[in-house]
Amino acid sequence: MDALDLIRMGFANLWRTKLRTFLTLLGVVIGIGALTSMVSFGSGIQKNITDAFAATDLFTSMTVTPKKLELEALAQEVGGFSPGSGRQDEVVLTDSLLEVIRNIPGISLAYPNQDFPARVHLMEDSVSVTVSALPAAIRKYRPYNDLLAGSFFSSDTSESVVIREEALLSRFRIRLLKEGEKNMLSREDSLKGVRFVHPDSLVGMPIRVVTMKVSPGRVMAGIMGMMGGSTRLPFEEVTTDLVIGGIMKSDDPFAPGFLRGAMIIPVETAQKIPQLGFSSVMDLLSRKSSAGTYASIQVRLEHMGKMEEVRQALESMGVGVFSFADQLDEIRRAYIILQAALGVIGAIALLVAGLGITNTMVMSILERTREIGIMKAIGGSERQIRVIFLVEASVIGLIGAFAGILLGWAITWVANLVVNTQILPPGEEPVSLFYFPPYLILGAIAFSLLVSLVAGVYPAFRAARIDPVRALRHD
Repeated sequence: MDALDLIRMGFANLWRTKLRTFLTLLGVVIGIGALTSMVSFGSGIQKNITDAFAATDLFTSMTVTPKKLELEALAQEVGGFSPGSGRQDEVVLTDSLLEVIRNIPGISLAYPNQDFPARVHLMEDSVSVTVSALPAAIRKYRPYNDLLAGSFFSSDTSESVVIREEALLSRFRIRLLKEGEKNMLSREDSLKGVRFVHPDSLVGMPIRVVTMKVSPGRVMAGIMGMMGGSTRLPFEEVTTDLVIGGIMKSDDPFAPGFLRGAMIIPVETAQKIPQLGFSSVMDLLSRKSSAGTYASIQVRLEHMGKMEEVRQALESMGVGVFSFADQLDEIRRAYIILQAALGVIGAIALLVAGLGITNTMVMSILERTREIGIMKAIGGSERQIRVIFLVEASVIGLIGAFAGILLGWAITWVANLVVNTQILPPGEEPVSLFYFPPYLILGAIAFSLLVSLVAGVYPAFRAARIDPVRALRHD
């Protein structure tokens, strides 16, 4: 008999015991379905988070700090165990160092992180916010290249600003009307004084920025006043009139700098606005307020492949370097552990199904003992007998694998449907919690086939060792 005859015989033997074959097959289908659906859940979470970070260019972004900090030593210093330990000599981030960084091969954009406090007047409201200064070149990166309304400023000297949607609501109590949304205030919004405004109507609207600066003429007067019990401070207000050029979306939680300023202005325009020189007590205490120095510098790479080369160049300058790409391996490692834990649960179900295959094959031997004796009596070899039983086991494994993958996909489709229709708030973009990468599909098929073959090894060898004389006498 050739290989094709052996395969046909294997299929025919399974077809003769349809019910038993179906029940055995069902165990494999459930095992593979559980395995693929669970592992795809871990893969889906990993893919969603990784894609979100990658889409915002966080993996091609690096932050340069004045010095490297050893976390363990820093924790000891904070706890008072080892004052001054763990710190390296500080490298001050200056304009000249910034120019050197910009000339490093592989860097497409480098700019200082500059924030300052201001009081902003918009419409009838006047609130205190943190203002961030960014270069116009960043407009080609997410989320600055996809605004809710208007456009990002095209020049570093522009007098337009970009304001964040969440700042409009939380600080100015302005809720933006979405596409097709009606101006209907809830009772809660009305009590808070919230008003609906169309985004396009804000673009081009004047906005006034009020900052503080130290007045040399008031310094001595302020000191003398405080000595005499007066509360007069040596500061004076400076007003700068700008216009709103664009509004940033608030639905991008992974956007770089999403915890920073509520409003963005061009870097050169920011330099013209008088400031106190520090935006927090920490900036003041860490001496980052001197002119021409920066607390940190943001670096954008041409692509992620340049990460290690640029890192080495920066670290050779003695500065500290942080990037989200450093955490990528940790993220992957955590999700590999999660997928392994979920996969073990599915694998247990498949191993139980493997015992079912063994049981089916052993029962088949008892029922076909005389048939096996006849095959051996007419010239069938032990190898051919083994192949017949291994073919039967592998058929169960392959069919169960494909059917199980379909079952797993159906389960995940229903789960996604429930989440998107019943759990997510109306208007939210649908999410996919599950992901079937090619390695999962191929791995499920290979694992199912392997378990089935292992389960069929004992019955196959047992059938091959049957004595044909005794088999022919078997009733």
